[in-house]
Amino acid sequence: MGKRLHNNICEEHLFSSIFKKHATDLHNFLYYKFGDLLNPKDKVQEAFIKLWENCGKITPDKAKSFVFTTANNLMLNEAAHQKVVLKHQQTKPKMYTNESPEFLMREAEYNDKLQRALTNLTDAQRVAFMMNRVEGKRFKEIAELLNISTKAVEKRIYGALEKLRQDIKEL
Repeated sequence: MGKRLHNNICEEHLFSSIFKKHATDLHNFLYYKFGDLLNPKDKVQEAFIKLWENCGKITPDKAKSFVFTTANNLMLNEAAHQKVVLKHQQTKPKMYTNESPEFLMREAEYNDKLQRALTNLTDAQRVAFMMNRVEGKRFKEIAELLNISTKAVEKRIYGALEKLRQDIKEL
């Protein structure tokens, strides 16, 4: 059995020759199989990029198989994605609600009260409260981010809750 002269696709001239040899055939294969809507040129480029990223692992005799398989999988993934997009485009958003107009009005009024009450908090209280209640961060995480103790975070959040209760009741 003869010794392989080229076993590293990472050499620029070898990679370039593989690209020149197979790119047109790969594009035609994808174009005939999937059409032009899924951008076969882009998938050819992506397949060769993946070949370049894995050039140390793939031998020259496996390169053609690798790029064809990779490009085909990329096209299949794109086709599946387009089906999902189409399905979501066809679903119509709900244009009605089961809530009564009175409920919607009360909800809007409460939201206004809450926004006004939040503006009455100190900056430190508001930041800690929002990080905890909106972003879902734990006291320890907030303490690390703000560079304060967890007790300080607890005090700020509990103070914010107390102030919010008072302000919303008054309004």
